[in-house]
Amino acid sequence: MALLITDECINCDVCEPECPNDAIAMGPDIYEIDPHKCTECVGHFEEPQCVQVCPVNCIPVNPQWVESRETLWQKYHRLQTPTLAVSVTSTLPAGAPTVLVP
Repeated sequence: MALLITDECINCDVCEPECPNDAIAMGPDIYEIDPHKCTECVGHFEEPQCVQVCPVNCIPVNPQWVESRETLWQKYHRLQTPTLAVSVTSTLPAGAPTVLVP
């Protein structure tokens, strides 16, 4: 499950620096949580740090982004693993099969 910042947010700036995944950023009007990065602090802390520091209690679970604890662990591991960038600098001979690496 990802968390969600509701419109009760007062932009107090305390949640953003607490997020270990950098999932919180200022949106057009209030702070927003990127559900692709939010692990509810699984892998870092026992409880979501943004919820712990929020003075107006405006960070519930996002009902549109429900994930199991196992899925949150998988997301945590994916976020911790650096992406390998591959650069191809040689020229393939004419007619050679092209292989795309994701």
